[in-house]
Amino acid sequence: MAFNGKVRRVVVTGMGTITPIGLTVNDFWNGLLAGESGAGPITYFDTTEYDTKFACQLKGFDPLKYMDRKLAQRVDPFTQYALASAEEAVKDSGLDFTKTPGERVGVIVGSGIGGMWTFQRQQETLWETKGPHRISPFFIPMLISDIAAGRISMKYGLKGPNYATTSACATASHAIGDAFILIQRGDADVMVTGGTEAGICPMGIGGFNAMKALSTRNDDPKRGSRPFDKDRDGFVMGEGSGMLILEELEHARSRGAHIYAEMGGIGFTADAHHITEPAPGGEGAVRSMRLAIQDAGLKPEDVDYINAHGTSTYPNDKNETAAIKTVFGDYAKKVAVNSTKSMIGHLLGAAGAVEAVVAVKSIVENKIHATINQETPDPECDLFYVPNVPIERTVNVAISNTFGFGGHNATLLFKKFQS
Repeated sequence: MAFNGKVRRVVVTGMGTITPIGLTVNDFWNGLLAGESGAGPITYFDTTEYDTKFACQLKGFDPLKYMDRKLAQRVDPFTQYALASAEEAVKDSGLDFTKTPGERVGVIVGSGIGGMWTFQRQQETLWETKGPHRISPFFIPMLISDIAAGRISMKYGLKGPNYATTSACATASHAIGDAFILIQRGDADVMVTGGTEAGICPMGIGGFNAMKALSTRNDDPKRGSRPFDKDRDGFVMGEGSGMLILEELEHARSRGAHIYAEMGGIGFTADAHHITEPAPGGEGAVRSMRLAIQDAGLKPEDVDYINAHGTSTYPNDKNETAAIKTVFGDYAKKVAVNSTKSMIGHLLGAAGAVEAVVAVKSIVENKIHATINQETPDPECDLFYVPNVPIERTVNVAISNTFGFGGHNATLLFKKFQS
């Protein structure tokens, strides 16, 4: 990195998730270990004319548990999810912002799409009234991707670095990586960081259907997301949010914080190849994984577990597998690889944060959840994907991959904390 000052150590001291199989980290984690699928028929709108009629929706989410009715009505679902997961993460960290100067605490929370439901509804208002004067004055503040980060900062009085990242499915990983760098170089002591998404709406499903990107296994939704399986036919849309509290090590120690893991490295690259398909052989993914491992001062053989991007699409799974083989060589067959998306679908801009939480939990618990729906081996996907049954394995080092449309690649590396 360009910064030449003292690089500070960064640890994870809090986590929060809102997912299709659990609205807390513990419920989410237990659902993963149980092999629970969050997929089911879409209930948010009439799917009669849609090729895909199912998704991984949230179950039982009530925004009023996290905010008053007035605020809930003035923020898009993607911001509701962010506020909810941030609240869980802050509580989990034990931070008291009356004692931690707000100027030293920042927020970076990304969204791949932003307020898509808000855009959908306001567009309908415009069409139905045939004029612009019925558009809500809150339309723009509800829509813009950065508003989730802004709302979190306002809730807690956090005045440090504050912005959003947007890089499609790599969004949250870029947010977490940026937060990591800011703490390393001394621009903040604590960062609330992650991603959020609420794209299960008519335009979201219709748009991805038009690209032929979604599974159409409408007769068996729970088996629709099948990463690395030969019979995969596209990804399943998910929604939700994930947040991490990243903290400078000495700051965490000074307040007696519980430390889950240490963040060790990041790798950001671009394919410069195609708007949706990865570069042949996962060339950009190869470089992002290598950079993250090098940034942490480790070797490929030090990595115990890879939380794969694993979308259940033909191009991604084939090329990610090839990239892992290139980076890890003969060791690739020994490292455990799984896809959280097999159970919760693809959370788009939130995926990297939720999957980072999974990587950290795997380090803490020394357990690796299964990739469900592994039924038909694919000769092009021949690694150990932890098929169908979770395993117990010591996890000292874990990496999480996310790759986005536009050729964006991000790899995060976490490791067991050692004082």
